[in-house]
Amino acid sequence: MSLASKRALRPRVSLLGASLLLTLLLAGCTSLGYYSHSIKGGLGILTRRRSIESLLADPTTSPELRERLELVLDIREFAGQHLTLPLGGSYRSYVDIDRPYAVWTVVAAEELSVEPVEWCFLIAGCVSYRGYFSREKAERFAEKLGRKGLETDVGGAAAFSTLGWFSDPVLSSFVDYPEAELAGLVFHELAHQRLYVKDDTTFNESFATVVELEGVRRWLLQDGRNDAPPAYRIAKQRQIEIADLVRRYRERLAAVYSREESEAWKRIRKEELFDELREAYRDLETSWGEPSRYGAWFGDGLNNARLASLGAYYDLVPAFETLLARAGGDLSLFYEQAAALGKLDKADRRARLQELSEPGVNSGS
Repeated sequence: MSLASKRALRPRVSLLGASLLLTLLLAGCTSLGYYSHSIKGGLGILTRRRSIESLLADPTTSPELRERLELVLDIREFAGQHLTLPLGGSYRSYVDIDRPYAVWTVVAAEELSVEPVEWCFLIAGCVSYRGYFSREKAERFAEKLGRKGLETDVGGAAAFSTLGWFSDPVLSSFVDYPEAELAGLVFHELAHQRLYVKDDTTFNESFATVVELEGVRRWLLQDGRNDAPPAYRIAKQRQIEIADLVRRYRERLAAVYSREESEAWKRIRKEELFDELREAYRDLETSWGEPSRYGAWFGDGLNNARLASLGAYYDLVPAFETLLARAGGDLSLFYEQAAALGKLDKADRRARLQELSEPGVNSGS
């Protein structure tokens, strides 16, 4: 499949986020079959790595791929020098995986809950998704959960992180992203290597999202640009507006589910709120003045699990943005303060982050 032909497959990943945390050293509450699948799938990619240096020296490497790989090396160097992100051997190799996504994630939630189900692993801790290197296996697992009464959502992810245990390669699933998106993906993944807190997916993803956004801003400024490319700026603004809309309805649904009412009443009110959410999205899309690629996301498959999948990437972004502003934009100080929050008990950590998220909180410089 050519680089250009995969570009149209990116919208769903962009909404859910292009990152999937995946450790290949799985254990704990995981079946042997899943352990075997993860090892085989991960090594199937990692053992096919070819150094970017050798590809650039190879006369058979296409000009298009050569240009993209050179860009990745520039982004990588910027991440180390200007964002103080750990590099190790990550993004110095390339793998053509010959498919649109590296992995497929399964998110699940109870019928009357907006909280995602968690799966626990020895190294990664408890996370609110389960990843597969095969779409068919992901869908079969989702069907199994569905038979148990859970709502599920299956989505593709262009990249994954081994949290520094291995040297993550550049993959054909994202190498052709527009420059700002490509830089953002690399910064996001490297941020996970800088700070990762066990048992808190929302903390990890929201932290990495803020590093991504700040990193892209600085990356673009180095070229003398005062603003992001219009397409990138519009896409990010729309993602933020969608995330805010979904967050508001998740809160309303949570209030419904916590009421001392019958399950039948809760189901009726749930469907009413989903209909309201779809209508609110249509109004939002109208305000943009053009059709959006996100319409299908709000279609018939809308459920608790889908709402939960988006929340991990954005729910704590305002808190981390405030933390960064209070650090005066000093990333080293920001990382230090974020790491301190990561050492707190999860309940205390969430309370502190909630305080930082409150409107009107003094955000410093």
